[in-house]
Amino acid sequence: MVARDEFLEYAQVFGKYSYGTPKKWLQESRRRGLDLVLEIDVQGAQQVKRKLPESVAIFILPPSREELERRLRSRGQDANEEMARRLAKAHDEIVASEKFYDFCVVNDDVDRAGKEAQAIVLALRCSSARRRDRVKQVLASFGG
Repeated sequence: MVARDEFLEYAQVFGKYSYGTPKKWLQESRRRGLDLVLEIDVQGAQQVKRKLPESVAIFILPPSREELERRLRSRGQDANEEMARRLAKAHDEIVASEKFYDFCVVNDDVDRAGKEAQAIVLALRCSSARRRDRVKQVLASFGG
């Protein structure tokens, strides 16, 4: 799919996992008039922003390094070396987040963080740029 340019974004993460978002998902969501929400890393956000500057990126920030480490360790999936690599990458991604993200939500309370993310999406749906066609329709009802 990479060779055929079928990904909106793709990356190899930690040298062993490959991830990507097929372009057809974007095309399908546009066709159906839906928002497309991607759960991607900073590499992916950078690629999407380059290809779709109008896209909106929300960075989900852990409340602290200690809490991120606690969450990762509670999964029980990574050895200490892998854990150190993940935490170093998280640091680098937080530093880079200012370059590629439009909003930041701190995930210290999952309910509040979810509501903040929903509020961002709702506000974007109501933006004058997204409602331009609707404004024209209303204006037309006034006779021009």
